[in-house]
Amino acid sequence: MEQIDVAVIGGGIVGLASARAVAERGHTTCLLERQARFGLEASTHNSGVIHAGIYYPSGSLKARLCVVGRERMYRFCLDHNVPHERCGKLIVAATTAQVAELEALGAQARANGVDDLEVVDRPFLRRLEPHVEGVAAIWSPSTGIVEAEALVRELTRMAREHVHLLPETWIIGGTPRANGIEIRTNRERLLARAVVNAAGLYADDVSTMLGGDAFTIYPVRGEYAELLPRARHLVTRPVYPLPDRSGHGLGVHLTRTTWGNVILGPTARYRTVKNDYESERLPIEYFHESATRLLPELDLADLRPGGTGIRARSAPTTQAFADFIIRADTKVPALIHAAGIDSPGLTACLSIAEAIVPLVDNVVR
Repeated sequence: MEQIDVAVIGGGIVGLASARAVAERGHTTCLLERQARFGLEASTHNSGVIHAGIYYPSGSLKARLCVVGRERMYRFCLDHNVPHERCGKLIVAATTAQVAELEALGAQARANGVDDLEVVDRPFLRRLEPHVEGVAAIWSPSTGIVEAEALVRELTRMAREHVHLLPETWIIGGTPRANGIEIRTNRERLLARAVVNAAGLYADDVSTMLGGDAFTIYPVRGEYAELLPRARHLVTRPVYPLPDRSGHGLGVHLTRTTWGNVILGPTARYRTVKNDYESERLPIEYFHESATRLLPELDLADLRPGGTGIRARSAPTTQAFADFIIRADTKVPALIHAAGIDSPGLTACLSIAEAIVPLVDNVVR
């Protein structure tokens, strides 16, 4: 049986960043990923937005790690030539009745330490986005976009220097031991002094298999549409409506990617299956109706179906806010969870990794 200091389960951006961070502390580290390549699931099936930290309750892990993480992300992208842009974004109030809600959202952001927001009027909005309609908006200059695939490639390259990467490797069982956790995979057995559970949609299953705490990860599918090339001039940066009142998403928004595409989405629908990306997809008319609230001149013929993604949410549909789960397990202290990492997980992946390091250090001394 192979022995190692730390086993990280899940090769998305959080798993990659965490494996690299703990390995740089001098811990022998391996990273297990069930897919043939890293970052194939939620890490690269999202809007690619670097969030400022606006939406989340003050004091939550999402608020704190997003505000810190966005600057870590910008610095990382600059240092490692990952395509990105600090382009700013607009959150638009469509009617005067929504202005008070817009101002409340700005107050929430300032409480989180986002100190560069501005509530702007219609002329300001139209100067930035001449085709977007609204009576007022929040201007967030700290918001940006990143090419998620390039970020995954760079994190993988850097992890490979210090981490044993094990693609096409998944857990089939495990047993807590006095000196760590024995992990049984489809390939071999490992004894890890600490295990980081960054298994995304399957983090609840991994915890159960390793004898840890019981919790539930809820799959929430997000669907996208795309603007055809002839309509891409209609928007130049992320443009959002006010967030969905359910709390399950930030509203169907428009985002220009680093390669010039414009995507519309995502939706947020709870599903019962964790790998169903295509059944019962919403019609393109749904996206057109949402888009024309922001872009009245957009024609239905200017849209085509886009991709889908499934986010790992830590709360049921009846609960508006779901925070990250970043902590040591109460039953198996050698098991450390980085679970329920939905938005802003992309933005916060480097700060999440920083939060994982001392938890691992407490176990591997």
